[in-house]
Amino acid sequence: MRRSSALKKSPAKASAAPHRARKPVASALSVRERILVVAERMFAEHGMEGVGLRAITAAARVNLASIAYHFGSKEGLLEALFAQRAAPIAQERLRLLARCFEESKTPTLERILDAFLRPALTLGVQPQFGGPAFVKLRARLGTEPEMMSRKILAKAFDQSSRQFIDAIAQGLPQQPGEEIEWRYHFMLGAMFYTMANSGRIQSLTDGRCDPGDVKLALHHMIPFLAAGFRSAPVP
Repeated sequence: MRRSSALKKSPAKASAAPHRARKPVASALSVRERILVVAERMFAEHGMEGVGLRAITAAARVNLASIAYHFGSKEGLLEALFAQRAAPIAQERLRLLARCFEESKTPTLERILDAFLRPALTLGVQPQFGGPAFVKLRARLGTEPEMMSRKILAKAFDQSSRQFIDAIAQGLPQQPGEEIEWRYHFMLGAMFYTMANSGRIQSLTDGRCDPGDVKLALHHMIPFLAAGFRSAPVP
């Protein structure tokens, strides 16, 4: 009889195990994290103006009050997303810049540009920092005129960007400050377009040129940008 009882219990245990295995991964995320993941993907695909809060809550399977509770507004949601994703990139840039000056009192322009560009193109593509969705979101926000986007990007990156502008100017004392600022602007354009990786250049070159290959992209981008920074101002 005892043996029969044991046999009756074992099928129940066996059926419970597959039930636990089928538990969706998304359920492991908190409501706040789920909203951030969904919002990041939707903002990257459609831009700030193209996504409403109701669409985000529907995709994240949460109620509208959850966004108000955790973030307050769409702007608060995007600020929280950038605080989580962008801070490591800015910090890594400053760490690499500090190392440049630890190794040399006058680091080369190429080293400074590498310290600026590499974290954006490498850290940003890692899953723990948002992966391709955050790369695409940064590139999209960098080209959107909305004041909200500009404010959030400024909060995330202005402090580190100013330090890089100063470092570049220090290495190019012959260049007027205004020229440095303009060329920094053009560098951002090259960086954002590379990050966006629209596929246009792959089409034109039959795949020979691939911005998704970060090592190769930096290999070509840094000399190009350095030459631009060094070139004489146009009268």
